[in-house]
Amino acid sequence: MPNIELHAKKKVSSFRMIAMGTWQTAKDPSVYGSMDLPMDKAMDYLAEYREKSGRRLTISHMMCKAMAGVLEEIPDANAMIRFNKLYLREDVAIFFQVAMEDPETGQIDLSGVTVHRANKKSLPNILDEFEREAAKVRAGKDKDKEQTRQTFKKMPGWLVGYVLDLISLLTYTLNIDLSWAGIPTDVFGSMMVTNVGSLGLDTAFVPLVPYSKVPLLVALGALKKVPVVNDQDEIVIQKQMGLYVTFDHRVLDGSHASKMSAVLRKWFADPYTYFGPIPETAAK
Repeated sequence: MPNIELHAKKKVSSFRMIAMGTWQTAKDPSVYGSMDLPMDKAMDYLAEYREKSGRRLTISHMMCKAMAGVLEEIPDANAMIRFNKLYLREDVAIFFQVAMEDPETGQIDLSGVTVHRANKKSLPNILDEFEREAAKVRAGKDKDKEQTRQTFKKMPGWLVGYVLDLISLLTYTLNIDLSWAGIPTDVFGSMMVTNVGSLGLDTAFVPLVPYSKVPLLVALGALKKVPVVNDQDEIVIQKQMGLYVTFDHRVLDGSHASKMSAVLRKWFADPYTYFGPIPETAAK
């Protein structure tokens, strides 16, 4: 008689296959932290941007630009480990999780969009690129990502972890360009961002993804109205968004986290200065 009565799940998404091949042990260097980011001025900026430009700017687009600003101001945080040595990246690339529906099974799956050189791009440019690439991913028209997704769906579960480790070894540790084989170049970028607030979650800490070599992950929580005490000792209502951060302690520490927090607060407290002027018409 078995210890537990079980039966195998027959249809598993590509993300679930990858996840099972990725996290096999709890022995990791993860550090978790959170902060409440005041959002009143940022939401005013977002509303005005939508009204004047006719574009659907989101918090995710703004966070992409802001995080690029963080890594530009704190270049030591834009790093990865190879051969047990720390290497600084030259590109500031921000990866965003994108939820999609598998057209064959109807299951919810996960993919992503990476904005490269995000520190060099304006907010309208980021918005254009983000919308274009996310639409391709959701429609299954991103050739490389769709090929990878379909490959992992068909792969035996026991093999997934080995394949992920091999790809990571070749593309990150040995730094070999495998784009000729259909593997996108630097697909995970400098850091990962996921908007769990859009899924109805107030709080979530996401795990490090070993094969990606990304040392920093940020989950955006739900936007809330909360009572706070202002400088005049008055209780006022403020819009806040929780940021839930996971970082690799081998690469980052508390001093980096403190600086990143200060930069983010600065950007969202003065969005018209840091995110740029609002275009009067939709960006072309």
